[in-house]
Amino acid sequence: MDPAFPTDYTSILKRIDAVDPLQYGRTRNYNNGAVTYLSPYISRGVISTKQVLEIVLAKGYAISHIEKFVKELCWRDYFQRVAQHKDVNQDIKQLQAPVLNNETPKAILNASTGIQGIDHAIELLYKTGYMHNHCRMYTASLVCNIAKSHWHNPAQWMYYHLLDGDWASNACSWQWVAGANSSKKYYANQENINRYTYTKQENTFLDSSYETIEQMERPAALLFTEKFTPENYLPENSTLKINNSIPTYIYDYYNLDPLWHEQENGNRILLIEPDFFKRYPVSRKCIAFMLKLSKNIPDIQVYTGSFKSFKENYSVKSIFYKEHPLHEGYSGTEEARDWIIDNITEYYPSFFSYWKKIEKQLSKKL
Repeated sequence: MDPAFPTDYTSILKRIDAVDPLQYGRTRNYNNGAVTYLSPYISRGVISTKQVLEIVLAKGYAISHIEKFVKELCWRDYFQRVAQHKDVNQDIKQLQAPVLNNETPKAILNASTGIQGIDHAIELLYKTGYMHNHCRMYTASLVCNIAKSHWHNPAQWMYYHLLDGDWASNACSWQWVAGANSSKKYYANQENINRYTYTKQENTFLDSSYETIEQMERPAALLFTEKFTPENYLPENSTLKINNSIPTYIYDYYNLDPLWHEQENGNRILLIEPDFFKRYPVSRKCIAFMLKLSKNIPDIQVYTGSFKSFKENYSVKSIFYKEHPLHEGYSGTEEARDWIIDNITEYYPSFFSYWKKIEKQLSKKL
């Protein structure tokens, strides 16, 4: 199934309302499971994990009955907390050897690994900007643990194409698979891939026991690598109409919340910083998605340039923006994002330790 991602806010709210957390818990690992398709809107800051959880819980579900769904939301918050404390562009823990290259297998870039479940998922990624989470793990395992590529360049490749690209979630997940942020590497064999992607392949290089796969040499299909080199597609700058007697609200790739200060009069600017997108490039499809989502914000204007140049060119004084670990050089009034639990801010080396704290506070709230 090719997922569609509407960009009007009414349709997004309907998608939240349609979430079945019980069915999600039972089927989420299958590529046709009852996943929510909400992650692009959460990543772009249109909605929040807290907002989604509150809407679902308002229907009377007990957290103990929908724990898998709640945990999935909390994973997103957890990775953001990690990024507040750690440079997720670097190995968070000591990467487990061996790493033979810092590139990406050509077979991944060309969707030609010979593993149908993975190749189909890559083709769908290119077509729609979506990849099922289980398939992301399969792909990362193939790249890092079978082809023995370092995680960073292929993680950039995947982030570049994902509509729900969230650098913290993406980088930390790749590190988890590669053993740079976990106690062991993640592997999947052909039987596992067949089960969850509904393929029926046999006699592939993954059609073996886990013990054999962990010790195998790089298969011929994954020997050739190249550096993934992204292109940038940013809109041209335009002249803005700024009223300096009212506040200015800065929106960006990680904050497109139409409810943010919606009752207040202000200049609303979608800031597209070329340096940011040079460091964290995304595809033309992702830029177009961002621009469409921004239309939910009345009177928003688009500025392509640095925060510094915007502030200097328009002499704005009262500026508001939402916190994000990737922001550099912002100044003004920083406001917190919505968190499921906002007072658990420390770094936890594992999701399990973070979840135990979250679970305790959630139980007190209900």
